[in-house]
Amino acid sequence: MINQPVVMLDFETTGLSPAQGARITEVAALRIVDGRIVERFVSLINCGAEIPYDITALTGITQEMVDTAPPVERIVPELLRFIGSDALAAHNASFDSKFLSAEAERLDLQTGHSELVCSLLLSRRLLPGLPSYRLSSLADSLGIRFSGHAHRAEADAEVSAELLRHLSDRLRRHHQCRRIDPPLLAAINRLPAAKVPAFLQQQAA
Repeated sequence: MINQPVVMLDFETTGLSPAQGARITEVAALRIVDGRIVERFVSLINCGAEIPYDITALTGITQEMVDTAPPVERIVPELLRFIGSDALAAHNASFDSKFLSAEAERLDLQTGHSELVCSLLLSRRLLPGLPSYRLSSLADSLGIRFSGHAHRAEADAEVSAELLRHLSDRLRRHHQCRRIDPPLLAAINRLPAAKVPAFLQQQAA
């Protein structure tokens, strides 16, 4: 297992980019310790945004749900306190971290997490040759079941957490990595795929 706490993050949003005006509608943050989820922070979020029809069709999150949800001014500070200085992980982490930074900046707050780990990039590096690295496709390939509705924050975060556990097990068993921690995972993220095998051989030495 990863020998330091990791917070798996998933946002549902109104669009693809905060730079284009998209806002967050739901968050799930799951603290993972020794391979187990030990703490959860889950909430719908009211950013005063309009929910596009296609987003409701995809996620099931309606305008009424966010209009009656806690305000972003309350949720984001609570979320940042929950994450603290632990490592942060997400599937397609650049997407979620971009929204986290944008919402924090709106409130004149700063993120405090240490490493940023992307389970999408890790999957591409450690499970080469798969036809798709979408979360649902990886879950199907690895036999990971959704316990809730896909494209809802908590269900997606749970599957991402299980995926990270699977990838950590692969590093330990297949690549004989003796110490698996967020800095190692982040280092693998940053490497070109062709350099990963040699790097992992060094970790096992």
